[in-house]
Amino acid sequence: MRRFILPITIAVAAVASAAANAQALRQPGTPANLPKLHVTSSTFAPNAPQPASVAFAGCGGGNVSPDLHWTGAPASTKSFAITEFDPDAPTGVGFWHWTVVNIPASVTDLPAGAALPAGAVAGLTDYGMAGYQGPCPPQGDKPHRYKFTVSALDIPVVQGVTAGSTGAFTTFSMRGHIVAQGTYTGTYAR
Repeated sequence: MRRFILPITIAVAAVASAAANAQALRQPGTPANLPKLHVTSSTFAPNAPQPASVAFAGCGGGNVSPDLHWTGAPASTKSFAITEFDPDAPTGVGFWHWTVVNIPASVTDLPAGAALPAGAVAGLTDYGMAGYQGPCPPQGDKPHRYKFTVSALDIPVVQGVTAGSTGAFTTFSMRGHIVAQGTYTGTYAR
């Protein structure tokens, strides 16, 4: 009896390649060729360690969201959304630390620890709580990447997103409405 191992090996390699490509996307479910927003923060340098002030309170941090600033939104922008996602979390699917939608188009920055602008909605994090919930990677893990993504949307309100909405539902609900996007990444380890 002859066994066919090669097709299975090719299939496994194709799945691994697709997973790696999915990890490379800035924001799950969005095209890679979007116009770019320029996102900055004075809380930490790009691709550098974040201070303990932003870490989750349960990990000894201050749980204070970093300041974020963005420019370059197209004229069609009617609102912004902010997400923070850890693709390195040992969950197999990453970890949502912050999702905010319905930020008015006139707002182009949030100070550190800021209250959200009127009308903005913060959804659930993967901690099961609404609002900003900072990094708390497992002790001894290599530094995790925390991707703060700002999306310009062509709608003023993302329909159906509430304080009880998950990161997956929130990003799915924005699908087809993102007109520009930028990501600012920081790291954190314990």
